Amino acid sequence: MNTFLQLVLNGLGKGAVYALLALGFVVIFKATEVVNFAHGSLVLIGGYMVYATKDALGWPAAAALGIVSAALAALLIERLLIAHARNADVNSLALLTIGVDVIITEEIVRRLRADIPFIGDPYDAQPLQAAGLTVFRTQLVALIVGIVLITAFFLAFRFSSWGVAMRAQAENREAAALMGIRSSRVTATAWLLAGALAGVAVLFMATQDFSGAGLGRGTHAIALIAFPAAILGGLDSTVGAVVGGLIVGLTEALSAQYVSFEFSKSAVFLVMLLILVIRPSGLFGTRELSRV
Repeated sequence: MNTFLQLVLNGLGKGAVYALLALGFVVIFKATEVVNFAHGSLVLIGGYMVYATKDALGWPAAAALGIVSAALAALLIERLLIAHARNADVNSLALLTIGVDVIITEEIVRRLRADIPFIGDPYDAQPLQAAGLTVFRTQLVALIVGIVLITAFFLAFRFSSWGVAMRAQAENREAAALMGIRSSRVTATAWLLAGALAGVAVLFMATQDFSGAGLGRGTHAIALIAFPAAILGGLDSTVGAVVGGLIVGLTEALSAQYVSFEFSKSAVFLVMLLILVIRPSGLFGTRELSRV
């Protein structure tokens, strides 16, 4: 029983990180209807900045710089590329983000060379003992940070002027424009937010406790596991992103323990396929109705 509780707690910690990444996918999709496949490279940008500056600045300042760098990188992608191709087909824009992802990922891997560093210095590899449970500190901190950030996001999404504008634009872009909502501002803010969330997520992903994979291609691959989380929750649903992230985290943790570590990666996609067979739009996604 203790083992199961440990796995659930650790799975929720991982799920909180996946939820942050899945929220990034969702807010960009709601603002632009574009699936941003460059999300993994934003994670690497944030992590690389932490790695490159933490010795000189200290970990807290480097972490803040990494988050800001990932957010600004996302904004630059939107301003320099997506905004100038706004009349392009959304599938073409998705392919564009794949190209951006390849370029950025290869450049960061080149800069890292043989180094695959861990960057979660304050909490990585420091387990906690409580009530007979051994809990990874990384997962516990990730869960707390995830709860705080997700709560703040939903409050802003529900009550702030940006959140109202985002919901209006997602519902009807033309009507929102007629009401004076500046689409470019909403879109830029969505990309900025998604980049910041990616910058936060990498602080937990590039650790020994999360997966044992340091900053590099492994972290990039882990970041893309958040895509199934967004899909199974519903690509246009912020609530679905959080639920999907938690499902993916729990699935990965439980299947790694009770089946095998290798199977845990496949299990995430099997769960996604099962849910999509039952609900093609995801658990909380909007069903599209077509009149024939």
